[in-house]
Amino acid sequence: MTYIAMPKFRHPKLPVNDLGFTKSKYEGALSTLCAGCGHDSISSAIIQACHEMSIPPHKIAKLSGIGCSSKTPAYYLGKSHGFNSVHGRMPSVATGANAANRDMIYLGMSGDGDTASIGFGNFAHVARRRLNMTYIVANNGTYGLTKGQTSATADRGSRVRKGSVNPWEGIDLTAIAIQLGASFVARSFSGDKEQLVPLIQAAISHKGFSFIDCISPCVTFNNHQESTKGFDYVREHNQAMNSTDYIPHQNEITTEYAEGESVEVDLHDGSTMRLRKLENHFDPSNKRAVLDRMNEAKEKAEILTGLLYFEKDSDDLHQIIGTVDEPLNGLDQELLCPGNEVLTSINASLR
Repeated sequence: MTYIAMPKFRHPKLPVNDLGFTKSKYEGALSTLCAGCGHDSISSAIIQACHEMSIPPHKIAKLSGIGCSSKTPAYYLGKSHGFNSVHGRMPSVATGANAANRDMIYLGMSGDGDTASIGFGNFAHVARRRLNMTYIVANNGTYGLTKGQTSATADRGSRVRKGSVNPWEGIDLTAIAIQLGASFVARSFSGDKEQLVPLIQAAISHKGFSFIDCISPCVTFNNHQESTKGFDYVREHNQAMNSTDYIPHQNEITTEYAEGESVEVDLHDGSTMRLRKLENHFDPSNKRAVLDRMNEAKEKAEILTGLLYFEKDSDDLHQIIGTVDEPLNGLDQELLCPGNEVLTSINASLR
């Protein structure tokens, strides 16, 4: 078995943040995802965002579910707390951890399958409960770990790995998040770090439920199915003794475009995706106007990016249910068990 470790040597003159840390303090293990995967770009953006904000790594709790995207917490914030939960249940674990210790910064990483399918109910309730966390979905519209079926966020009419057309309407997680009560909702593209990094920083700084839907193309299962040189065609017409997949190296897809402009991004399978960055004068505080603007973009086959919705005076779960300021895991025995006299007075007040 070959073991590849992160190099320990760092140049002595690398830039440091206010804590005196270089970026290496916010890195994790080497990625085992496919070369060029957009998920690695998101990991890089998280590393940069936390480094620039000078967040002590031990103050961050990173949580995930199951999927290619949910593997990524191993590749960033290696000095932070982490929990890889079961499929679709990351929001429930985050809720329990947040209830016990409200002083931590909670960063949830999920995928379109983990969130929009098996975890859809959990996502809905963590949004409506306004849990104070940043929830990022690495959205590629496909189930990468189970070989390329379309996920619930795939657009209607898009083709699956074997060439059949997806007949189902795609779920827009940003619209759902807005309607369920999320107080910070944004969308970005994995290859636009100039936009994604400040969005992550703003989401972490926001009090309440912050949601970022990040479009992240899959380099492995977006092969052009009509091509006679695709993996499936060759396998079906080849009388080989066995079947072996080769995943070619792909370059990361990046783009730059200004506010109010649109750009067509060429994907690895030869298709294109049209992104439109919100205008500078866009008002993210008007929920009805935001949803209208998103529907307008959908009609034009555009993916709207930027800060979609923002609630300035937002609250969170602890404020809503009235928990004490001290984290629950920090309460001592005297406060947790105040004695029979206090309990008797409480019971009397309820009669």
